[in-house]
Amino acid sequence: MMPPVFLHQLGLVCALGSGKREVARALFAATPSGVAPHEGYADRALHLGLITAPLEAQDALPPAWRSRNNALLLTALAEIRPAVDAAIARFGPERVAVVLGTSTSGIGESEGAIAAQLATGQLPATFHLNQQELGAPASALTHVLGLSGPAYVISTACSSSAKALASAARLLRAGTVDAVLTGGVDSLCRFTVAGFRALESVSEERCNPMSVHRHGINIGEAAALFLMTREPGPVRLSGWGESSDAHHISAPEPGGRGAIAAIREALTRAGIAPERVDYVNLHGTATEQNDAMESRAVHALLGPDVKASSTKPLTGHTLGAAGALEAAFAWLTLTDNPEGRLPAHFWDGAADPSLPALSLVKPGEALGRPVRTVLSNSFAFGGSNAALVLERA
Repeated sequence: MMPPVFLHQLGLVCALGSGKREVARALFAATPSGVAPHEGYADRALHLGLITAPLEAQDALPPAWRSRNNALLLTALAEIRPAVDAAIARFGPERVAVVLGTSTSGIGESEGAIAAQLATGQLPATFHLNQQELGAPASALTHVLGLSGPAYVISTACSSSAKALASAARLLRAGTVDAVLTGGVDSLCRFTVAGFRALESVSEERCNPMSVHRHGINIGEAAALFLMTREPGPVRLSGWGESSDAHHISAPEPGGRGAIAAIREALTRAGIAPERVDYVNLHGTATEQNDAMESRAVHALLGPDVKASSTKPLTGHTLGAAGALEAAFAWLTLTDNPEGRLPAHFWDGAADPSLPALSLVKPGEALGRPVRTVLSNSFAFGGSNAALVLERA
């Protein structure tokens, strides 16, 4: 029998705030916050999940790794640093791994550098091309913590950090390491916003998942980090499923076959029946094709009565960080929550009649008992699908 793996400490920062307590207050609130209009990322103000909290200084990093992306990462790390340091002292730096997901890395720094070069003829002295290298987040944490174990980044667009958690669990189950610092990070940049606008997928108001009036996504940024070990902890990562339907470079397979395969694999690995799932954190991007595919998949596997919500109206779509951020929301739902509060699905309530009906969580809704099992979905370009099952230990 493979050993179970547990998610211990959680550090996070997103548009809802910095730290577990602040984020949890906003996550379970009766009114939405987080996403708001911001300028500077397009030719007009857009609703974005921008982080406005103060970020950690990057003095400990070489200039080649200094970026907003890594500042977000260090801010999440700061919340759990004592526990991470204790794990390193207990197991040794060679027995602690870093496995992260990202998609933007330091592209924002390259944008600023190119703008400066066009204006002055020179790149800024602070710019280094390695700032946007996809492996930079793992290199930064390895450097700051003095680690010598495996360290790598997975970049599969919006499934990146869900896959990072699955990869971290495999390292632990294989006995390769004794602890993994795992999660995801992505920072806002004009490049990402422009790309999704080119696909006509960006909403200029707060996104409206599952509504007949939805107009697309909000882009956001976040960092979420877990300390994962085989030692018993508050939340067990019981199952994960991954699939690749490769239907289209940007559109999901319409019938949800890839999503169904990932969810089914996650439930099977966790050894639980579909009716055991208390709550589903939907990928829920508020794009026409994703909402249709995901609602079909969830309805087919779990039925119409399981409680479900998309938290992207609160944080925006944080891309490579989304899987880890929404696993963090699952962690918050499973811990210190005796009444079983659930993250609300904030929308206009105008259900799309072409979609299978789901039991979307109303503001303030709770199970009336502790939540036992959460399913978290992440679906990406190219048909890269991932699903995680988290259980209260």
